[in-house]
Amino acid sequence: MRAFAALFAEIDASTSTARKVDAMQRYFASAPPADAAWAAYFLAGGKPRQTVPTAVMVGTACDMAGIEPWLFEACYAAVGDLAETIAHVLPLRTDDTPRDDVGLAEWIEQRLMPLRGQSVPAQAEALQRWWQQLDDHEAFLLIKLIGGAFRVGVSKLLVQRALAQAAGIDAKLVAQRMMGYTDARLAPTPERYAELLAPPDAARSVEGGQPYPFFLAHQLDAAPDRLGPSSDWLVEWKYDGIRAQAVKRAGRVWLWSRGEELVSESFPDAVAPLDALPDGTVLDGELLVWPDGATQPAPFAVLQKRLNRKTVGPKLLAEAPVRFVAYDLIEDGGLDVRAVPQLERRARLEARLQGTSIMVSPLVDAADWPAYAGLRERSRERGVEGFMLKHRASGYGSGRTKAEGLWWKWKIDPMTADGVLVYAQAGSGRRASVYTDYTFAVWNRTPADAAEARAVVDAIERRDGAPVDAHALALVPFAKAYSGLTDEEFRRIDRIIRATTLEKFGPVRTVKPTLVFELGFEGIQASKRHKSGIAVRFPRMLRIRDDKPLHEADTLDALRAWIDAAR
Repeated sequence: MRAFAALFAEIDASTSTARKVDAMQRYFASAPPADAAWAAYFLAGGKPRQTVPTAVMVGTACDMAGIEPWLFEACYAAVGDLAETIAHVLPLRTDDTPRDDVGLAEWIEQRLMPLRGQSVPAQAEALQRWWQQLDDHEAFLLIKLIGGAFRVGVSKLLVQRALAQAAGIDAKLVAQRMMGYTDARLAPTPERYAELLAPPDAARSVEGGQPYPFFLAHQLDAAPDRLGPSSDWLVEWKYDGIRAQAVKRAGRVWLWSRGEELVSESFPDAVAPLDALPDGTVLDGELLVWPDGATQPAPFAVLQKRLNRKTVGPKLLAEAPVRFVAYDLIEDGGLDVRAVPQLERRARLEARLQGTSIMVSPLVDAADWPAYAGLRERSRERGVEGFMLKHRASGYGSGRTKAEGLWWKWKIDPMTADGVLVYAQAGSGRRASVYTDYTFAVWNRTPADAAEARAVVDAIERRDGAPVDAHALALVPFAKAYSGLTDEEFRRIDRIIRATTLEKFGPVRTVKPTLVFELGFEGIQASKRHKSGIAVRFPRMLRIRDDKPLHEADTLDALRAWIDAAR
């Protein structure tokens, strides 16, 4: 645990990619295989399961620190991170306190896992004993692991690079072997870790249902003219579904999501047609709700009904039938064809799926980039998000890296709305001391003028509560967002929030409505779960609308218009 805590602290203190990779490489080169297996799991995104309820951790910390719960809550509101708050309030370890240098694997397997489900007194006693034996960095890390909230500032690609350097092998090979490594149902054993670092064996093919690392596209934020002539590119519609790989080997089909989750059981209707594929076939594609006879896929909101279900009843299968739409071939006849140029892979894909019921993502043909731009503007009518651009000569790479090939997503502009900031909460990590997580509202109807809007703000400032008259003007919260601004903009808004806070509810602040923001979102739908009756997908802040007065912010009717336009 001590070595992993030191690694975590070194990564957290650095902004240099090279230093982070070097720190991980040094750890993997020296750590026992059992500890390194768990370290690779956590660093690559594996989530520890919470073993002790938050209330028990907080209560134990308060008892050890000799403070009242209200004081802990006040500290938590200032710090913004639960593990950091607990680590700060714990009594300092004295020099004569016995140190505990048990390895990471033993901590996880023999201490934390058995603690889950024990009685509260037993959990509290264990926490007190452990926290007394660990220094600040180790206690902080342990709390993260106990609470199931471990996160660290490295990408999976950096972890793969560090493992590759430690083993002296190709990072792309490590990336391929790591697919499924963070599956919570499979413990990261020394044997599985050894497989990650094993020397390459030309005779050893990919076995079982193991997929390949997904190749990710970059966002195209400028006109595509700079990419050269449009004839150099294959252009496809960008669907709004679940990215997936279909693997057919040994007479079985495996479906993997981009998040490395095995989803075969959740989508039996998508798996059935894939059974027709010959062994040694791996397809890249998209899971979409697409009823027979329909000319386009259903909105993502319909697909959401199928998510996180292990079994799907006949009624839901009929209401939301899912199909796998293929757009790339990455293993053919048991051979890895990722290095084959895109145009040839496309031809092989079409030939492989000819005569099957598996749909191939159609190519879009236009005369030039301006013609493609005109088609792109009609994307929402077709139920898509824009275009995917794939260079004819590109290979199928690993992750989001330009060096591996040339894939771009040319998405349509997001839906937008101007909302009023009404609530704020501090962020986490390096933003724990800055208010960065905001709740936005729109008017329930168009204000008659600036004076009527001003009267609503004055009532909020007086804490008058909700208006009695159902037709009275009011601000209705509809979205939360925490991304899109620069650090300097966040600091500026933080100062305003602190100066205009009206009430405090734990870490949340009610803010006097003074600021309007333009928000962007990818989808919108009616929702009975939300007070506004509306739910938006992937909301983020596009800009601060200093130019827009409060009474000109958008209304619920403006959001409903987006719903109608999206149908």
